[in-house]
Amino acid sequence: MMDPLEQLPKSDTIKLRERHIGQSCKLFYRSSPLKIVRGKGQYLYDERGEGYLDCINNVAHVGHCHPDVVRAGQEQMALLCTNNRFLHDNLVLCARRLASLLPDPLSVCFLVNSGSEANDLAVRLAEAHTKSTDIIIVDHAYHGHLTSMIDISPYKFNKPNGPGKKEHVHVAPCPDVYRGKYREEDYPGEDLGVKYADDVRKICAEVKAKGKGVQAFIAESLISCGGQILPPKNYFKNVYKHVREAGGVCIADEVQVGFGRVGTHMWAFQRYGTDVIPDIVTIGKPMGNGHPVAAVVTTLEIATSFKNTGIEYFNTYGGNPVSCAVANAVMEVIEREGLQQHALKVGNHLIEELEKLAQRHAIIGDVRGAGLFVGIELVKDRTKKLPATAEAKHVVSRMKEEKILISSEGPDNNIIKLKPPMVFSTENADQLVATLDKVLKELEDDVEEVSESMSAILKTGQSQIDRVNSTSGGSKSVLIKAK
Repeated sequence: MMDPLEQLPKSDTIKLRERHIGQSCKLFYRSSPLKIVRGKGQYLYDERGEGYLDCINNVAHVGHCHPDVVRAGQEQMALLCTNNRFLHDNLVLCARRLASLLPDPLSVCFLVNSGSEANDLAVRLAEAHTKSTDIIIVDHAYHGHLTSMIDISPYKFNKPNGPGKKEHVHVAPCPDVYRGKYREEDYPGEDLGVKYADDVRKICAEVKAKGKGVQAFIAESLISCGGQILPPKNYFKNVYKHVREAGGVCIADEVQVGFGRVGTHMWAFQRYGTDVIPDIVTIGKPMGNGHPVAAVVTTLEIATSFKNTGIEYFNTYGGNPVSCAVANAVMEVIEREGLQQHALKVGNHLIEELEKLAQRHAIIGDVRGAGLFVGIELVKDRTKKLPATAEAKHVVSRMKEEKILISSEGPDNNIIKLKPPMVFSTENADQLVATLDKVLKELEDDVEEVSESMSAILKTGQSQIDRVNSTSGGSKSVLIKAK
């Protein structure tokens, strides 16, 4: 038997993964995967001790292996880890703290294990409350890997071999004002939040015209997999109004963007004003800093409807003492270290520097973000806005070589997404921008070099054809041979 502390050679790790891990399980940097063995703060380290600046892991919210979070988990694990159907203080204290961070009337918590599970439960709550099954989602959205979540995730079901859209699912356009259905330059002066929300109103009307009711509208408060999209100001305000008038409830998916990441607020939905309050909020990833813990927070009214179905709900591991100890520690660290305010300061600096970078590189079509949730959209042409997909892939690969980990996203995979741990610093931001500047300059130089080479080849070829024409009378057969 192998010593549990023994490190396999990277080649053996790859061989074992290929043999025993499902082939559909995706790795970052598939052609040259990283073997990460340690993390600290905003850095990851491979088996050789090489450090990488981590701009990907929004899961490690307060930094990889934060000592206070690690200690809380260790100490509770040494005492007790058991079913949540026994009374334990960690569960109720965690629920109370979560509820205190959310506006009224969001006050009732369900503790679960993952964001996927949280979204699945949210849909169950909505169905119990409305007695309807028709659900409205946003195009390109992703809400989790469970079968129920694949059904409401166009990011998955619209793939070439995906299962396709179910009849009870209704897809509204992604509220992308840069390359979406309604673009800022095409509708100058118009409120695009209202315009995109009107498409949701039309869906509600179509559902009601068929004698049905709307169960729910679910969307990320900031749309991540769909391309780091920040919906326009009045979008959610109007969408929530239309959905509620149709008898539905509104679910805010905060799995990727909650717990202060946007800087100005604890939750991303709060960016849109005090009159935008969801009926159900789902929370995941950052809640446990890498430990599997998530939550659903809703109103007493909806929780009562769920209870009245007569189907008992319990979750063996959701809300266990260890998970709750970890979550409590994460919330304590966010508050004590002022990480929400830190995200605002560093995020503003990062976006400002990226906007300067966009002035030097035409491939950057758009820079958008809030706090430490940032997207850089790469385009081949700023007028036509054609996605620079291959270029984005190249940038991700080159940045890895420069020891900075980023990834690309969006329906055309042309958007560089940045969601680093919240301890990401202004110095890290400057390093990221300087390195990205270097990589984009290389890319531009390569394109220019290829263009010059092609131009020289074409000129040489034309000269040869002209010489042949001058001596042969320009016969068609000689021209074809010359080409």
